[in-house]
Amino acid sequence: MRVIGPTAAAGSRRTGRRRIARWGAAPKLIYHGRMVRDSGSTPTAAGLSSREVILTVARTLIGEKGYDGMAISDLCAQSGLPPSSIYYHFGNKLGILAALLERTFEELHALFPNPSSFDDLAPLERLEAWFSAACGSLDRRPDYLRLLVAISVGPQKDSEVVRRTMRRIRDYAHASWVEALTPIFAPNGGEEDEALVERLAVLGRALTDGLSVSESFDDLSYSSQVAPFVSLISGLAEHRGGGPQARAT
Repeated sequence: MRVIGPTAAAGSRRTGRRRIARWGAAPKLIYHGRMVRDSGSTPTAAGLSSREVILTVARTLIGEKGYDGMAISDLCAQSGLPPSSIYYHFGNKLGILAALLERTFEELHALFPNPSSFDDLAPLERLEAWFSAACGSLDRRPDYLRLLVAISVGPQKDSEVVRRTMRRIRDYAHASWVEALTPIFAPNGGEEDEALVERLAVLGRALTDGLSVSESFDDLSYSSQVAPFVSLISGLAEHRGGGPQARAT
């Protein structure tokens, strides 16, 4: 099987397979009665610059220290901005985290390819092309999944605003896997086949979650796992009698 590089085909065809819904603009967030500026607002150029600086520094600090270890004083020291600027944009520390998650979600949309970008390929090659492109994106920006892992181990994960945004991120990733795997295992629908796709989508999402840890500790790239995972999927497809059809052009 040829390994396909992380380049998306321009202009995807609309097919009968289920598509990933586009999310609307993120709602404004309210903390302790204060309205916090969301990513869809249009502040002044200076305000936008300072806001993005704060979020960039916050992402680095959370990755290094965790959310609980990030102090407002750290944000001020590394951003060069006073506390008043931080509170103006985000209201409080939880507001920073919520805004950072919203920005991460928007960046994931822009960074990750849609499986439908590769609809001109046979099902297994389509999966390989999509997963190669996704892993290539993660290799360039490993901080995305590191941020989610860092948040998942702290008490802030139980905050309603954090849970809501995390759920959107997780659902988006799951839907991508479902769309990538459906042509291989459930091209004609069927309850049993669709249930298998759902289980494999959970496995695929868990694989990328785990690779964020391996990337940090074992210097193991995401892209290095494309071929082994695709081989597993290919073997399963052949075992279920879908090998030749999955490769057919």
